[in-house]
Amino acid sequence: MSGPTTHALGAHVSADGVRFGLWAPNAHAVRVGLDDGSRHELTAADGRWTAEVPGVGPGARYQFAVTGADGVTRIKADPLAFAVAADRHDVSVVEASNHVWTDEKWLARRRGAGHRPMSVYEVHVGSWRPGLGYRELARPLAEHVRDSGFTHVEFLPLTAHPFAGSWGYQVTSYFAPEPRWGSPDDLRFLVDTLHAHDIGVVLDWVPGHFARDEWALGAFDGTPLYEHPDPRLGYQPEWDTFVFDYGRAEVQDFLLASVAHWIEQYHVDAIRVDAVSSMLCLDFGRAPGQWRANDEGGCTNPDAVDFLHRLNDTTHEAHPGVLTVAEAARPWPGITAQEGPTALRFDRTWNLGWTHDTLGYVGHPPTERPTQHELLLRPFDYADDERFVLPFSHDEVGPRAGSLWSRLPGDSADKAAALRVLLALQWALPGDKLLFMGTEFGARAEWSHERGLDWGLLSDPRHGGLRSLVRELNRLARTMPTLRDRQLFTRPTQSDAHLGLLTFARPGPKGRTFVFVANLSNRDIKNYRPSAIAPNGWSVGLDTDDPRFNGRGADQPEQRPLGIVRLRPSQALWLFGDAAHQHWTPSSHGPPNGRPLPNPTTCK
Repeated sequence: MSGPTTHALGAHVSADGVRFGLWAPNAHAVRVGLDDGSRHELTAADGRWTAEVPGVGPGARYQFAVTGADGVTRIKADPLAFAVAADRHDVSVVEASNHVWTDEKWLARRRGAGHRPMSVYEVHVGSWRPGLGYRELARPLAEHVRDSGFTHVEFLPLTAHPFAGSWGYQVTSYFAPEPRWGSPDDLRFLVDTLHAHDIGVVLDWVPGHFARDEWALGAFDGTPLYEHPDPRLGYQPEWDTFVFDYGRAEVQDFLLASVAHWIEQYHVDAIRVDAVSSMLCLDFGRAPGQWRANDEGGCTNPDAVDFLHRLNDTTHEAHPGVLTVAEAARPWPGITAQEGPTALRFDRTWNLGWTHDTLGYVGHPPTERPTQHELLLRPFDYADDERFVLPFSHDEVGPRAGSLWSRLPGDSADKAAALRVLLALQWALPGDKLLFMGTEFGARAEWSHERGLDWGLLSDPRHGGLRSLVRELNRLARTMPTLRDRQLFTRPTQSDAHLGLLTFARPGPKGRTFVFVANLSNRDIKNYRPSAIAPNGWSVGLDTDDPRFNGRGADQPEQRPLGIVRLRPSQALWLFGDAAHQHWTPSSHGPPNGRPLPNPTTCK
């Protein structure tokens, strides 16, 4: 048996009806029940159960009755269902697409896109504009994203999930789209429309754990089939979910088939793998006594490492141009490395250490920031270690986190100015960018999946100015060669910490250096000379105080000799000038959040 695949398993429409296939190697009997009340026995061969049922077509609803090795008959949804019922996630639906794709040119360009920079807009479908499904959402979302200058939309998980409060992270079907928002063809229309607007699509995908609903994957044939049989490996107490048995070839095949399905059937351009650390680290989310060490006595899961290698290798080989992105809460050396003992072979990884440290810094009142300056400096020491995405994601603005706006001290004018600086810093650093929906205009309330964004804020100049800034940052990122280079030139130092200043430089073509300068204090600083600018002058590429962004008015002349600038409180400048003869020398500040990089044999 080669494992479950979308070609042999699931429900496939044929000339005479539907061919049903199910992997249940330990089952004693399997029947498929249809919505017309009929029941049909499946025949077993090498662990696979199949039946040809005439007179059945697309739209038919069905469930499997699986009599397991323990003698108990369980009603199960199809693990490879390509659609599920809108009113019942435990009911599978026969699906056959009628969508005619129009994105051939996009797919051809994607093959040669390589590592072009991404600016990602993260979206939860149900709350971007409540009431809009996949099809109704397509055009307004595409127009908003294109107008804002983003290159990609990243959707929170679209795989079917019965519990809306999980935001899609407790999956029950790895092949069917969430039915609350429309049909599979409605989702295809959404992706096609985004591609027509030159916008890529990233799918958030959850192979680290799955929901424990009785009708789903757990104990599927009366045995732990998809989950690991040892609860110390197969149960995640932090989320009350099951964990896949990555050491089982059929389970790896099931997950790899899911990825291929979303790429081939829905034309997604990138897969963002959620909770990679929970897969790699056996002690993740578990107290002492709740986890089992590997054969070498460490807490790295070698089966998960092997699976991630297969995931990246097969995706890159079969689908050139499709990217894989990791979200890992714990440091791991070589997530985006292609070779080496700890290489995982992803194309990108989220830099959560940068997010944590940066928000930790700006959350302090300006008077306290000089003592926290190291939070800004620390991420520079590992900025070149991986191909990073710098995210302000749903995790930073969701329940109990508060919006970015609410985290910043001061009144509304102070918050708007500080958020402009924060966004200018994010875009000035090497790496791809990601903003969760609403952050582009400074949403004031923390996000909830139960309500929509407050789009009325855009009529407020403070919030409309933020969106204008994001649009300009994305334009500059597309047009400035310097910002496409992932290397830094000079590292910030502690020397200006007492002033609340942050300055760094990046190399540019023909020796024209890009310099970022920000005043994060509440003081007006005059006659400041950034050390990375040579005395023969500079020009302003971006000023967060520009009136276009509802700033207080630009106060820098087009050119000023001697490299001297004035900085108001919460103001950032992008400057261009000749490079001072300095070089970035990594110091000993350490990796994210001050933690040592993990020993891959211990995950510690």
